[in-house]
Amino acid sequence: MRVIGVRWRGVPSTLTGIALSLLTRKRIFPKLSMIIIGVMLAIITAVTVMGNTLVVIAVCVVKKLRQPSNYLLVSLAVADLSVAIVVMPFVIVTDLTGGKWLFGEVFCNIFIGMDVMCCTASIMTLCVISVDRYLGITRPLTYPARQNGQLMAKMILGVWLVSASITLPPFCGWAKNVHTAGVCLISQDFGYTIYSTAVAFYIPMLVMLVMYYKIFRAARKSGAKHRFTDLSRRERLGTVANEALRMQGLKPPGVAEECAALSRLLNRERRNISIFKREQKAATTLGVIVGVFAVCWLPFFILSTARPFICGVECSCVPIWLERTLLWLGYANSLMNPFIYAFFNRDLQRQHNHFSVCDSVVLFWGNGNHGAHLMVY
Repeated sequence: MRVIGVRWRGVPSTLTGIALSLLTRKRIFPKLSMIIIGVMLAIITAVTVMGNTLVVIAVCVVKKLRQPSNYLLVSLAVADLSVAIVVMPFVIVTDLTGGKWLFGEVFCNIFIGMDVMCCTASIMTLCVISVDRYLGITRPLTYPARQNGQLMAKMILGVWLVSASITLPPFCGWAKNVHTAGVCLISQDFGYTIYSTAVAFYIPMLVMLVMYYKIFRAARKSGAKHRFTDLSRRERLGTVANEALRMQGLKPPGVAEECAALSRLLNRERRNISIFKREQKAATTLGVIVGVFAVCWLPFFILSTARPFICGVECSCVPIWLERTLLWLGYANSLMNPFIYAFFNRDLQRQHNHFSVCDSVVLFWGNGNHGAHLMVY
């Protein structure tokens, strides 16, 4: 219907202008909002790709980073990178078309398989990292995986096999994905929903919480056991003791032995300080990881678990805007993971404090001394 030039009988021209304005906005605003949403989602995808690519390249290029303790971090970055490359672009296209799936039934099943496997691998790797960190802190002498690359590789293989165990059932006839009228939805079978959400989220979340609690408790015990309130005075005594040891030929034997005992005591306390700080930092880092993980994924998995019991197994009655918002909140975890580790990395912090962003990137790739300890303990 043409509106321009129309004047209704008895209706003031002002109201006609208002009606024209509303009709114009109705046509323009949805397009503008779609453009803004598309740009934002594209930025999230691009930053996720860049952040996780930097982590992978860093561990592969920097010699000091090529150690078994960082294999898990590479696995996490690969999983998050896979989410950004093979999952997010298709989700963006679907969101910009109002939730309509455009890629056919066959690729719908492939897409859901890739989505489930990559996201589950990311979550499971975070779980294994929390266990690895706990064992590395509490059993530094008896835990062999940190020096055993083969054992670490087997742990990573186990993560991806567990992820595949959630991906394969729809291909094997247990639970069929929903693909009707332009909808591509993971199977809503009750048994499969409980199994997949439990293995992919609830069990890893429980393990991460238990590991965080144990590391936090170990840090508190360490802090209560070692009170270093007068460290500066002890450091001065240590200097005196070392000087006495160097000049022990001029001192009576008893004095030299006392100085040696004092020096050993101070060295032991320095080691205790180092252990205490490491435990405190591990508790802080793991707390941030668990917190971000829970904020990103918990709402989505609560919705995914409840949806088949509320809507049935044939479709989804959840508003599309709510479903897609919670889904992208979960995907944001893949964006946050590399930056969490970079934030708690002392070497990367030093780079960002002293150089510009571009200089930091050049120095990061050009100097093997930067970023030597990517896994923070």
